[in-house]
Amino acid sequence: MTSTVPVRSAPDAVPPPTPQRVVEPARPTLRSRLFRWEAGAAPYLYIAPFFLLFAAFGLFPLVYTVWVSLHDFRLNAGMTWVGLDNFVWLFTNEKFYNALLKTFTIGVLSTVPQLMLALGLAHLLNYRMKARNFFRISMIMPYATSVAASTLVFAQIFGRDGGFANWMLSLVGLDAIDWRNGDLTAQIAIAVIVTWRWTGYNALIYLAGMQSISYDLYEAASLDGASRWQQFRHITLPGLRPTILFTVVVSTIGATQLFGEPLLFGGGTPNGGAVNQYQTVGLFMYQQGWQYGSLGRAAAVAWVTFVLIVVLVLLNTAFVRLRTAQRLTGGDD
Repeated sequence: MTSTVPVRSAPDAVPPPTPQRVVEPARPTLRSRLFRWEAGAAPYLYIAPFFLLFAAFGLFPLVYTVWVSLHDFRLNAGMTWVGLDNFVWLFTNEKFYNALLKTFTIGVLSTVPQLMLALGLAHLLNYRMKARNFFRISMIMPYATSVAASTLVFAQIFGRDGGFANWMLSLVGLDAIDWRNGDLTAQIAIAVIVTWRWTGYNALIYLAGMQSISYDLYEAASLDGASRWQQFRHITLPGLRPTILFTVVVSTIGATQLFGEPLLFGGGTPNGGAVNQYQTVGLFMYQQGWQYGSLGRAAAVAWVTFVLIVVLVLLNTAFVRLRTAQRLTGGDD
C-alpha cells in the first residue's frame, strides 16, 4: 500500500512594492514670499521709527557730549584735546559743589511737600462729591501754565516791596523778607513755584492709581470696623506703591534738571543770585557753556548730571524694594 505525502503548495509570490511617486513641493510664489517676509519683518518696521529718532536725537548727542567733554571746545576757537582736564576742573571747583547743594535743598523743599499734597488731594478727589470733575480738571491747570508765566507771577508775589507774601507776613506782625537776595528764602520761593506747578499733575497720577484699587477691599475693611485713616494706610498706600515709586523717580529727575524757575526768578541770569544762593546744576552748566563760552566744561557738567540722575534713581528703587521686602517679611507693620 502506497502512502501519499501531501505536497505543500508553494507560497504565493509577493508582488514587488509599487514605487511611491515623490511629489515635489510647489515652488513658493512671489506673493507667498512677500507675505512670509512681511510677517517676520513687520514688528521691526513698526518700531524702527522710534529707534531711528532715538539714535539721531538721543543716542548721538549723548555720545557726542562725551567727545566734547574731552576737549576745550569754544565756538570761536574750535576744539582742542584736553583729556580729563574738564572733569578735574569740575571736581575741584567749589561753585560746582555749591550748585549740587542748592539743587539738593531745592529738590527736597519742593519734592517732599509736592508729593504729600498730591497724595492728599488725590485721596479727597477719590471720594464722591459735587463738582468732582471740575476739581479734577482744575488740578491740571497749573501744569498747563508755562514756566515763564508762572515764575514771573511768583516773582511778583515774593517781591521785597509790595509783594503779596510780605503783605501776608505784615498781617501777623512780621517784618518784610528780601526773598530773592536771601539764601534759604530764595530756595523756598523757587520750591513754592515748583510745588504749585507739579502738585496737580502728580495728584491726577495718584488718583488714577487709586481708582485701580478694588472697591471691595474698602467695603471689607469698613465692615471690619477700619477707620478712614486705617483704610488709607493699609489699603491705599500699599496699592499705590508702584505709582509712588514712579512719581518719586520722575520728581527726582525733574529736581536734578531744575533750570527754568531759578533762571527766570533771578531775572534771566544764570548766576543764581548775587552769591549763587540758588544756582542749580542746570544753571551752572548753562553758565559755563553760554556765558563763559566753554562748551567742553558744560559737556562735562552734563555728563556728571546724567550719572547723578542714574545713581539717584537706583537709590530710590533700592529703597522702595527694601521697604517692600520688610513688609513682606513682617519687619514693618
